[in-house]
Formats: sequence, structure tokens, C-alpha cells
Amino acid sequence: MSRRHLWKWVLVAVLVAFSLYQMYPPKSRPLGQEFIRRAVNKDETFAQIVQKFRELQAQSPDRESQNLIEAIGTNDISKYFPKYADAIKRERDPNRYILHRIQQESLGKFKLGLDLQGGISFVVAIDTNTLFTIHSNAPGAYVDLADLQQRALSQAVEVIRRRVDRFGVAEPIIQPVGANQILVQLPGLSEAEKESAMRQIQRAAFLELRLVHTNSAHILETGDLPPGYEILYEERYKDGKKEIIPHVVKKQPERGLTGKYIKSAHAYTDQFGNPRVVFSLNSEGARLFAEVTTENVGRQLAIVLDGVIFSAPVIREPIVDGTGEISGGAMDIREAIELANVLMNPLQAPLKIIEIREVDPTLGKDTIQSGIRAAIIGTIAVSAFMLVYYLTAGVIANVALLLNIIIMLGIMCYFRTTFTLPGIAGIVLTIGMAVDANVLIYERIREELASGKSLRGAIQAGYEKVLGTILDANITTLITSILLMIKGTGPVKGFGVALTIGILVSIFTALLVTRLIFELLLDKGWLKSLKMLEIIRNPNIDFLRWARPCIIGSIAIILLTN
Repeated sequence: MSRRHLWKWVLVAVLVAFSLYQMYPPKSRPLGQEFIRRAVNKDETFAQIVQKFRELQAQSPDRESQNLIEAIGTNDISKYFPKYADAIKRERDPNRYILHRIQQESLGKFKLGLDLQGGISFVVAIDTNTLFTIHSNAPGAYVDLADLQQRALSQAVEVIRRRVDRFGVAEPIIQPVGANQILVQLPGLSEAEKESAMRQIQRAAFLELRLVHTNSAHILETGDLPPGYEILYEERYKDGKKEIIPHVVKKQPERGLTGKYIKSAHAYTDQFGNPRVVFSLNSEGARLFAEVTTENVGRQLAIVLDGVIFSAPVIREPIVDGTGEISGGAMDIREAIELANVLMNPLQAPLKIIEIREVDPTLGKDTIQSGIRAAIIGTIAVSAFMLVYYLTAGVIANVALLLNIIIMLGIMCYFRTTFTLPGIAGIVLTIGMAVDANVLIYERIREELASGKSLRGAIQAGYEKVLGTILDANITTLITSILLMIKGTGPVKGFGVALTIGILVSIFTALLVTRLIFELLLDKGWLKSLKMLEIIRNPNIDFLRWARPCIIGSIAIILLTN
């Protein structure tokens, strides 16, 4: 192996190893099986849990997660999973957290879409009463309930879509149903993901910044509530115990400061491991926030989310940069991330889940099998053609094709891409395009050999002279695939994602991997000649002669079809 190519071989090896690692395990492993396998320090209590779980599983095999939770009951399972000891210190329900972690870690890397494996379906309804109340209280407002409901429904669909996208669920189905309901279908989720999705879908995330009364403690003692104020509660956790702290706060947000002014929000943990959410306001919100904090230094400003106080810090100094922070309560880092997500996408009115059910694959079993079978047959047919027609060069192309598939699937798993039937079609199309690049290279090498060049010189010239053609052809397709990925939804987006990743990987394998293999064979002296079949000898077709008729015909077809 030439030393000048060593770094290239290392790059290929690292990419392949990375891709194989990302694809393992390909399929999800049963939660109960993983629970039993991963546990340590097993004792009689653990044996009883396992026995009860197996009995429940025999009665209801479709309720594995619920069966395991029921079998555990009030037992503390943290001693069987010491690897999670640090992570569960701030968890309200350590048992559930451990089960969620086990399930998350045992999920297969290949995420199948609704069309291939089904998933879960939510039907959510807009709380029209709350929506009408909010808008009818506006001074001098005339409320057209039908129009208001339609606008709220459209806004809710977009908000749910953005929340689901940030949550990481690909290929969802989100569409309005009737006058005030929305159908949300998500491909197979773990129990933890399912619960998180339910919370994020329903949460209104109505943020308000309200001033706390200067004599809050005294008012709470006397019970004499002044006009324009109400009592809200703040939850704090100290030494694992929940404390409920009442505050007397204004009924309305100060200067109208609500979540509508939020520009961005993100979650992080501080140096003590406490989760926090930092938000920034847009220019108008920052101006109002600066005025409020300047005029009320020394007073408490309550951060109220969906009617609950998250924190009520004292304003120490004017805040002019338009940033704020939410902390405290019973948040863990997962909930902080969810909170940041919903703050970025608040709802105009609350949503309520009225129906939850499992959904079957949208494609029939026979259709799925036929599609996958067609993909496999197409790949084998392409490989067989390359092997028969280009002989030794075809073997090299097929090796590169195998690496192409491995790297492409590994990258798709790394980005948690959902595999759908259109996505699989995109993969097969990419395979054909990868071979197309090899065909261009090999035909050019054939011409260079026919002109009298040495084998090494012909291979070098073949790669150099078709580089521009291959890049042009792939870049034009790449532009289209990126547009499909960005603008498309559902299966169209899945096709665009698969095609985009596939094109980039095929350029890498066609131009680098096959060239490396040729160089290795030449350096070792294992390749003396390069024979290929030739069905059409010395073709001499004047394509440009037919350019004008073809252009006229194409324009005519376009005009007629439109």
C-alpha cells in the first residue's frame, strides 16, 4: 500500500466502522428481556418481579411496558442498575426513568415509518371555550367564533408540526379533522418518547411575566386580596420533598409581556447540575422588559407558565438585553428541553387529547414485501450487470457499491432518519446513480486504453477527465433532492433525505474508493490488464444533429401538458 494513500484508507475504514456502529442493533430488543439481562445484584425480590412480569406478559403480550411497571410495583429497582445512580438523583420517579433509559438504549437503529411499521395515533381537540373567553375579553373586540376557530386550528397544526420536528420524530402525519380536531400519527415510539410527545402536543406554553405584590406575605396571612391580584403557587423541591409556596401576583402580565415576544429558548444545566431554560425576547419584548425591570428594582417578578409559577426572582438591576431564565420547580433536563421547545412554539388555545390508539402500517403487508423485494432485486440486477459487463472493474465497482450502502445507511441511522418505502426507493435510485458514475469512468478508461496509453495512465486519465461530468450530473440532482428535503413533507421529504445522503456518499465511493482499489492493485502488481465486454463497437452517432427537433418537441410537450 502506497504511503501517500494511507490517510485515504484510514478515512474509508473509519467511515465504514462508524457506519456499522451506527447501525447496531438494527432491530429493537424487547424491554423485558433487556431489563432482565442488564440487571445486577439480583436477589429474591428481583426474581419475584421477573416471575410476575412473565405471568402478566403471558396474559397481555401487547402491554410489555405496562406489565413491567405493574410487576415492579413499589419496589426500588435502582439497586439493580447502579450505572444510573447519578442520573436518578433529581428524578421524581427513579423506577420509570430507569425503564425509559433501558428502553431507549435497546431501540433498534433503523426507524421505520408509519407506512412500514405503524405507530401511535392521537386525536386532539382545541378548547374552544377558552379560546373564545381569551378573545372576547379584549376591549372593544368583536369575535367571529367560526373564523377564530379556523385560524386557531391552522395555527395549532403548524405549532404541533414544529414541536414534533424539534422532538425528533420524522415522517409524522398531522392534519386537521373537522372543525376543531387534529389527527397526529407518529411512527413507533418508546414509552418515554410517547409520554414526552403527549406532553408537548397538549401544552399551551402560555408564558407571562407578572409582578408579585410587595406585601404578598402579609396579604396571605390576612386573606385580604386587593383588586387586580390573585394567588398563584410555586413548586419547589428541597431535599427530595415538594414545597408549595403561594404568591400574590397581578392578574395581568406586566406591560403585556407574554410568550408572544419570545425569539429563542434553549435548555442547559448549571454547574450544580440544575436544569434551566434561558429565553431571549425580540426587540419589542426586550424594550418592554427593560422598562419593567428598570421601574421595579427590588420587587419580585413571577415567571408564570400555564398558570403555574416556575420562579419568582427579585429584580436586582435593570435587564436591558432582553433575556430571562426559568429554573426551579421539579424540572429535570428532559422537561427543560421540552419546555424550551414549547416556548418556541406556543399555542393560541389549549389542546386536549381525546383519543389514543395504535395504528397499523398504512401499506398492506404484501405491498411492503413487494416494495422491499423490488429494491433487493434491483440492487442485485445492477451488481450482476456490472460484474458481467465490466469483469474485474465490475468487481471493484460492486465493492464500492457495498461500501456505499453501508456508509449511506450508517449516516441515515446517525441522523435518526425514518425509513419509509419512498425513502427505500431513493436509496435504490442512489445505487443506480453510483453505478452510473462508475460506467462513465470505465468507458473513459476504455477509450484511453484504445488510444495506446498504459494501464496506469489510462486509469489516471479516466478519473481526471470524467470528474467534471460526474460532479455536474450529481450536483444538479443534489439541488433537486435538497429542495425536496427542505420543502417536502412526509414521504416526499423521506425520499429527498435518502437521495441527498445517497448522492454525497456515491460521489465519495465512485471517485475515491474505486480509485484507491485500482491504485492498490497496480502497486501490488495484481492488475496487469483491464478487460471489458463491448456490445457496441466504435459508436459514431451525431446527437447534435437532432438537438433542434428535440428541443422543439420538448417545448411542445410541456405546453400541451400544461
